[in-house]
Amino acid sequence: MRKGLWLFVPIFFFLLVMLAVPALLVSYPSATPQEKAPAPQELPRDPDEPVIRVFLSEEKRVVRVPLEQYVRGVVAAEMPADFHMEALKAQALAARTYIVDRLRGGDFSDMETMGTEAKGAHVSDSVLHQAYRTDEQLKKSWGDRYAAYSSRINRAVLDTRGQVILYEGEPIYAAFFSTSNGRTENSEDVFSKSFPYLRSVPSPWDEKSPRFLNEKTLTLDDFVRRMEKATGKRVAVAASSGGDWIRVLERTSGRRIKTLRIGDQTFTGRQVREALGLSSTDFTWTIENGRIRFQSKGYGHGVGMSQWGANLLAHQGKSAEEIVRHYYRGVDIGSLNAVLSQASKKN
Repeated sequence: MRKGLWLFVPIFFFLLVMLAVPALLVSYPSATPQEKAPAPQELPRDPDEPVIRVFLSEEKRVVRVPLEQYVRGVVAAEMPADFHMEALKAQALAARTYIVDRLRGGDFSDMETMGTEAKGAHVSDSVLHQAYRTDEQLKKSWGDRYAAYSSRINRAVLDTRGQVILYEGEPIYAAFFSTSNGRTENSEDVFSKSFPYLRSVPSPWDEKSPRFLNEKTLTLDDFVRRMEKATGKRVAVAASSGGDWIRVLERTSGRRIKTLRIGDQTFTGRQVREALGLSSTDFTWTIENGRIRFQSKGYGHGVGMSQWGANLLAHQGKSAEEIVRHYYRGVDIGSLNAVLSQASKKN
């Protein structure tokens, strides 16, 4: 009897443990699941921080946004949140510098072209200035990635908080764009003004960008019609011109098309790009069966910092400051407070 009891007791406890362990695993899940995204880091508000009046073009209203919160919205709109952290920091520096330079300039007359609702705004949320997204828009576009992406963007803003890009002690015009054709442009080849820090520099790593090569095909009639509509010039093509009725006349330092001849008219590469919706002014073309196919290299105007170039440089181990110094020549990273202090003394 005792021998049977001793055999029964171990078996009983074995069965009890086998039943209890699965119940514990189901009833008490891990308190730290591996897939849990980090909570977004808050952006603390400085009481002396400038407030930016942003015109939301779709909603047709102006909102007041603290500077660093505005920078967050620009970085989130202008650069993919999964880019390298050093690239995101470089974008934050450029975004902050752009708006500070605009505030110091004090000329917001271009807002008048956006309607009466834009009156009083410093800047719009469109690419006319810098793209910007509100937190509500980010929640919709990022979905279940909102927490993780917010944490990354906030870190880029916080790590560069209060820093701007300076040339000879003044905030620069921090132009940027998506992808170069292998070089950036001198500012005067694209804009009306020459800036000493916006010089053509090599950016060969941009070839790895998914936006490096782009194509567009049009009928010849549509091509001529679009050029005439956009520029107001009538294009006449001589019957004897053969296939030589489109030819490049001059190129920029960045190897883009500066001017070209179409029929009996001369156009800038920028006019062609904007009229046809091409991705850049570095384009070639082939004509066959009444159609013209354009192949473009790069994406954007080409002046200043290449965003994909910044990301690829960061993956090569370059810091945000090194990236900024490559694309903006002869600049320094300085204090926003010092800039604002100097401005107040001048006024």
